[in-house]
Amino acid sequence: MKWNRQEFIDLLTFNHPPREMFVELMGPLVGLEDEWRRQGASEGEIALTDFGFDYVPVCTVGNMDAIHGFPETVIEETGEYVIRRDYLGRTSKLIKGYASIPLPMDFPVKCMDDWRKIKHMFEYDESRVDTDALLQAKKLQSQGVLIRASIPGGFDLPRELMGDEMACVCGYEDPELLNDILDTAGITCERVIDRITKVVSIDYLFVHEDMAGKSGPLWGPKQVLEFVKPYYRGAWDLASSRGTKIFSQDSDGNMNAVIDAFIECGINVFYPCEPAGNMDIVELRKKYGSKFAVMGGIDKHVLRKSKEDIDRELEYKLQPCMRSGGTVFGLDHRIPNGTPLNAYRYYVNQAREMLGIAEFEKGWGRMAF
Repeated sequence: MKWNRQEFIDLLTFNHPPREMFVELMGPLVGLEDEWRRQGASEGEIALTDFGFDYVPVCTVGNMDAIHGFPETVIEETGEYVIRRDYLGRTSKLIKGYASIPLPMDFPVKCMDDWRKIKHMFEYDESRVDTDALLQAKKLQSQGVLIRASIPGGFDLPRELMGDEMACVCGYEDPELLNDILDTAGITCERVIDRITKVVSIDYLFVHEDMAGKSGPLWGPKQVLEFVKPYYRGAWDLASSRGTKIFSQDSDGNMNAVIDAFIECGINVFYPCEPAGNMDIVELRKKYGSKFAVMGGIDKHVLRKSKEDIDRELEYKLQPCMRSGGTVFGLDHRIPNGTPLNAYRYYVNQAREMLGIAEFEKGWGRMAF
């Protein structure tokens, strides 16, 4: 089913949506498509369009990420991998056939002087906002398209510039550097949001973090409140004062320890809520009620088990307390390699039956945005 922006906003704000939403957030991991072809998948199934997932059309406005970066160049390429110099000046390596995200081999920022050399990439520039594009977005919004804007992550940006280890210790060893990075990004975000919202309201403000593993987040509540909160609130308070209803955060892993801190920062949607990272959407709903909505949360790994295991997972995650708004049901990340096509078909059909979705239309729209 193709949803319109207001139906989607109503769902995520617990405001009497038409029904629950059933989606595929991110699609298959690299290599799964070939597995499914060998198992007899149609090209519509490979593209996920034949499964009739719910989606909402999206238009993204503004650019709050790095601009005027380094030209991306290939340094070395073999049959197994490709090494590139990326837009931040990092050397990165992508393993072909297995990975979709390249792994940085070095980082541009080790001290304040390094940051000053690339700081201009994160400062405000008139090219970040296209007025003609905003006018087109306003027209699309009137036709039911969701208007989205994205800010860099409060942890994700420092880790992209410094690497995980330095980002983790920077708040202790060089808080001036960390504050300058986030202050610079924050000023840019607020100016871009100000320009956007003078033409069209933002429906959906998004931030990507990926700051946790199975054992927990790489920053704790103290770091979130000290460094991230001023940055997030600057963007969110402005956007929400001009009509934005949704502030969504994407982070893998176990985020339980910092959920309260991020609620204080303004976040009201969390995803993908990975069970392998001890994220249980049912327990989160019982604990927090309607303080935030969730997307995802269905254990992707259960699809490589039995039909009985799939049934148990769906009966638990799709229980009545999760069906009063505030839930976009879907797998908790990409469909893993080794997932049998028939198991995926069974999962989709069972979930749709449990949710009472009798009619559906082909035409998948990726919902991780």
